[in-house]
Amino acid sequence: MRWEGATMFDHNGIPSTKVTSLAVVLAIGTLVSPADAQSAAPAGKPVAAPYRYLPSRFSRRASMYYGAIWGVDSLGVKLTESGEVIRFTYRVLDADKAKALNDKKVEPSLIDPQAGVQLVIPSLENVGQLRQTATPEGGKSYWMVFSNKGRLVKRGDRVSVVIGQFRADGLVVD
Repeated sequence: MRWEGATMFDHNGIPSTKVTSLAVVLAIGTLVSPADAQSAAPAGKPVAAPYRYLPSRFSRRASMYYGAIWGVDSLGVKLTESGEVIRFTYRVLDADKAKALNDKKVEPSLIDPQAGVQLVIPSLENVGQLRQTATPEGGKSYWMVFSNKGRLVKRGDRVSVVIGQFRADGLVVD
């Protein structure tokens, strides 16, 4: 460094105040951690809210299979009555193929491997089984309910519904 009058210069002829300012800026820049530098959201862009992953409810291929083999589609499993009952629904496409699902002699069950349970349809004294057993008609929706006493099956679980030879695997409980 050299002196010329009242100003100090470095070896390149730059005034010392600029050298000092540059040194201060570099020192502050090294004190800011990379995490702090990345945490600020860019101005004008909203921060995306986190979202829950929702698994695929029913594949197109599975829908085509159940329609072609069993004559049904729009299979659904839903918690009702505060989770004490699980409702299985389906829509009939072909009444002849769908007869097996409405057979009174067959005992349907809902299996949840995650909870390790097999649920059955409850039977009430004055009402009978809580399911529809009338001869199926094309274009109509039908249902049956399974008792979920103790609420062992939860929303989001993948379950299987078995009615005689009919078996629907991987249905997600809504």
